[in-house]
Amino acid sequence: MRFARYAWGVLIYNLAVVLWGALVRATGSGEGCGNRWPLCNGTVAPHAPSLQTLIEFSHRVTSGLDLVLVAVLVYGAFRAFPAGHAARRGAVLSGLFLLSEAGLGASLVLVPRAPLQALILAIHLANTLTLLACLALTAWWASGHAPVRLRGQALWTALASLLTVVAVGMTGAIAAWVESLFPGTTLAAGSARVFDATPNAILRLRGLHTPLAALAGACVLLYAIARAAGNPRLKKLGYGVALLAAAQVGAGALNLALLAPVWMQIVHLLLADLLWIALVLLCASPESG
Repeated sequence: MRFARYAWGVLIYNLAVVLWGALVRATGSGEGCGNRWPLCNGTVAPHAPSLQTLIEFSHRVTSGLDLVLVAVLVYGAFRAFPAGHAARRGAVLSGLFLLSEAGLGASLVLVPRAPLQALILAIHLANTLTLLACLALTAWWASGHAPVRLRGQALWTALASLLTVVAVGMTGAIAAWVESLFPGTTLAAGSARVFDATPNAILRLRGLHTPLAALAGACVLLYAIARAAGNPRLKKLGYGVALLAAAQVGAGALNLALLAPVWMQIVHLLLADLLWIALVLLCASPESG
């Protein structure tokens, strides 16, 4: 179906926008357009821009185009499906969370206080994951998959897996923010900052990311294997989630060992987003069939 292909395309485009946004933060280009939004250094289009300005401005342009793409997604869902169809709800929720995504992105530009920025980044990450989930489910339901109602143990295990991944993502956003402001020269030096109250107490939150990531990895791995073993039709998806979970834990360890170079941060985030999308679709799949 044409709409389903378009919905998957919008999801892929949003993945690219998310990764470009991470590049903005990782390269310190967040101030490339100054503390002005939506204008860039007071103008619609920057003149003789620096590399940082080009990176930040291009992210704003791609984000603006995203608003148009998702608006078309909502319109297309209402044209292609009858009232009450799950794809309609998914598209509307995608639009709402994209608007909140834009608002959070703007607040990162307009809020100068560093501790508050870290909190906004964490909330921004949770909103991003929710947006990706809504887009993925819209495409999933538009492709002919029926929505499922989880109950009892199935519901609680799915929620536990999803919420731990969100928590890891939020602490990961804080950890990445800390590394961008206070890069460590060695692994030992970076680890020691977790127990140091200076230069900012929020550095302590960085220490939550590694143990929480290990816990979430184990939780998702067990959930995915159990789902794959319990339903032969979910083998590919279940084992795919398990493989992504293992790869993500390994990428996190490598990112830590290499002191978080920009390219590794992007790879780490890409794996995290792919794992999240696959996990959401696994949770949205029927228990039997």
